[in-house]
Parts: sequence; structure tokens; C-alpha cells
Amino acid sequence: MEISVFKKMIEQRQASYVEQLFRVLRQTSISTLNIGIRECAEMLRELMEEVGLEARLLETDGHPVVYGERICDPQAFTLLIYGHYDVQPPDPVNEWLSPPFEPTIRDGRIYCRGVGDNKGQLMAQILAIKTYLDIAGELPINVKLILEGEEENGSPHLASFVESNKELLHCDLVYTADGPMHWGTPSVLLGVRGVLSVELIAKGADRDHHSGNYGNIAPNPAWKLIELLRTMRGEDGRVLIEGFYDHIVEPTELEKKLLGQLPFEPDQIREQVGAPNLALPLEGESFHRLTSMEPTFNICGFHSGYTGEGMKTIIPSAACVKMDMRLVIEQDPDDVFHKFCAHVQKHAADIEVKRLGGMLPSRTAADLNVVREIVGAVRCAFEQEPVILPSVGGSLPDYVWTKILGVPSVIVPYANTDEANHAPNENMKIDYFLKGIACTCEVIRKLGEFAANGTSAVSQSTAHH
Repeated sequence: MEISVFKKMIEQRQASYVEQLFRVLRQTSISTLNIGIRECAEMLRELMEEVGLEARLLETDGHPVVYGERICDPQAFTLLIYGHYDVQPPDPVNEWLSPPFEPTIRDGRIYCRGVGDNKGQLMAQILAIKTYLDIAGELPINVKLILEGEEENGSPHLASFVESNKELLHCDLVYTADGPMHWGTPSVLLGVRGVLSVELIAKGADRDHHSGNYGNIAPNPAWKLIELLRTMRGEDGRVLIEGFYDHIVEPTELEKKLLGQLPFEPDQIREQVGAPNLALPLEGESFHRLTSMEPTFNICGFHSGYTGEGMKTIIPSAACVKMDMRLVIEQDPDDVFHKFCAHVQKHAADIEVKRLGGMLPSRTAADLNVVREIVGAVRCAFEQEPVILPSVGGSLPDYVWTKILGVPSVIVPYANTDEANHAPNENMKIDYFLKGIACTCEVIRKLGEFAANGTSAVSQSTAHH
């Protein structure tokens, strides 16, 4: 069966498929405000059943998970598809050109909150299953779907849900369609950085003081923090906390090669960052390695004393710094936090450390046989050679698949680069939505051939982290 067969049916059903997407888009599902969540979950459960999946809601300590499956043979290759049905709030509403929860088509794009992130992409998966079943009568592999309702709230219960449902979620590969394409090019993403977020709080006197009356006498907690921060990072940017770089796994030669093949346009990068004199590496591999496969040590916010207009001559009584550290394979946020606290205890024991959050990094080896099949499916569907990113700079709960389930995980974005997710006028190109359906069909087809040939999902390499 050729992909053209799928594309022909998808083209014939374009109006119907777009209308089914609209039905889901109109259902508000804001997780942070708990608006419309259960109603959306029920709607998706019904849609799954309509296309031929056995589906049900599974409760968590937060919002429900929508689970569906189509098992053709318990011993067959099993694909687990992940997505999320919750969306961001629409604010600021006055910047939308059309109502945020009324899908509107303009210039070949659907505008609506959640269309790119992630309802358009998860519906592409569901409608692909319908397309495949209507053409072939059965899937060549087992397919399971898990749609989460808390992704926009940091996925606080996903890890515990996966840990408690390992047998139900048992699979050979996890496949996610989420996020925008890399600079407008079809993309296959194989990993994410982890993150550790902390807050440092320094105290001085029990109240603010006049900077003239008590200057040189009253302690200034802002200086305490500045002096501590100077012990944490060298002028070359290297983190000076003992053991911070322990356990890091260097990129493989293949990963370095893939980084070097990614687009690298220095002037475009400077324009995007908004820093025309930004110093950049001379070549793409180093740039992409810095932005995706090396740890960071970042100050997010620094607050102390009076920060309003004009001047208020005080010695502040408190100061705080918020920081985040992006972590790479095999850094562990628990381990890094312990070392961070030990450093503070050594240099400024009276400064309080609060942990604000953390997430493990994740990476799937680029040389797995199954990755090659996914790349081929993306190439066929989008009729363009995809770029392969060994890791991206941001943090997602991808570790629940690679570390808790212990299986490879691949992310293939179906949304356009300028989808404006989380912002007013979020959109998705209709053409990308339809190609996303075709891409999922082709992924299922190729994995069916892959499994029928008896090929191992893993390579002979031991590069799978």
C-alpha cells in the first residue's frame, strides 16, 4: 500500500476531517483553570470509539487521562501515541482577530486556541487510525493512545500515572506529535533537556534601613547573593559547583554529525534573539550543541529592595534570585540540587535554598532501526527531507517513556513554525494538519512492514541512553 492511497482518501475527506477537528476545538479545556476538561475528555473518548478504538477515561490525582487501544495481536509490535487535550488560557483575548474558541479559517490556516498545541496534532493521530482502518480493515500493528489533561500545567501526575500503569502502557515505541517544526522544516526530535528550578533567599536586618544612616553597618542581602553567585560561575561561563558536570554523556559521533547538518544562519539567529552584536560559534555543530546538548546555568529573576520609578535610598532587608538549570543526559535534578545546596552551605550557609521544580532529561539514540523508519515516514508524508535533532533545548516529560517505560521515544511536530502556541491567534495550516494525518498513516504502515520483517527495534549500537 502506497502513501498516495492514504493521501487520496484524506483529500476526499478534508471537509469532514476539518469539521471533526472544529468540534474538539470548540470545547474549552483549560487545565490551569479547570474549565471544560472533563467534557473534552469525554468527547475524545467518544471520538476514539467512533474510529474503532476501545477507549475509556482513567482517573489520576488531577485531570483524567483518555486512553484508547486497538490490539490486533498481543504479540505484535505496539506503538503508543501520546498527546494532550488541555490548552492554555486565551489571554489577552483582545489581541485575537477572531474568538479564541471559535475556529476560523483565514488564508489556509485554522485559528483557534489549542489548534496547534495540541488538538490539531492529536486529532491528526486519531483520524489517521480511522483512515487506515477504512482503507485496510485492520492495523498492521497494535496502537495505544494516551491523551493527557495536564500538560499545560507541567504534567504533575503523568509520571505517577505511567509508573502505576506500566503493563497497560507496555509498548515498543512512543510517538508524539507536538510543537512546531524546526525553522519550517519537517523534524524528528529524539530528546529533551531536563531542568532544575531553584530560588535563593537572603535575609539581612528585620526591616529596610536608611542607606545613609546605616550604610556600612546594616547587612545588605543583595550583596550576599551577588557574592554567592560569583562563586558559582566563572567568567568563561563554566559552572564552578563541585560535581555539576559529573555523569554527563558526551554526544555520539552520529549525534555530532546530525547537529552539524542542522540549519545555521548567524544573522538570522542574531535577529531572532534581538542582539545584533551577539557572538556566535563559527559553525553549526557547536551552536546547536550549546543550545540543546550542554547544560545551562541561568538567572531568571533577581529582586531586592525598591524597584519602582525614581529613587528610594534604602538598605533592603531581603533579596531573592530565581534560577533554572537545563540538564543533559545523564544529569539528575536530585543529584544536582544536592550539590547546589552543598555549595551554598559552604559559601553562604545563612542563605535559604528552595527547590521550585525539576525534570529528568531524555534521549533516544539516533541510530535505532525504528528511528530510521520514522524518518522515512516523515519524508514521504511531507515530501521533504526532515532534519533530525538529537535533542532540543527545552524540557518536556519525555523521560516517563525512556526511563519509566524504558522504550524509545520520538517526537515529530506537525504544526507550522509560526503556530503562535500559547499566544493570541494560535494557528495551524490546514495543509500541515492533513499531512499530519498522512504521516501517522505512513508511520503505522512502515512500522507494520518493519515488524513483519522481524527487524529489531534497536540497533547493534549501545548508544541508546
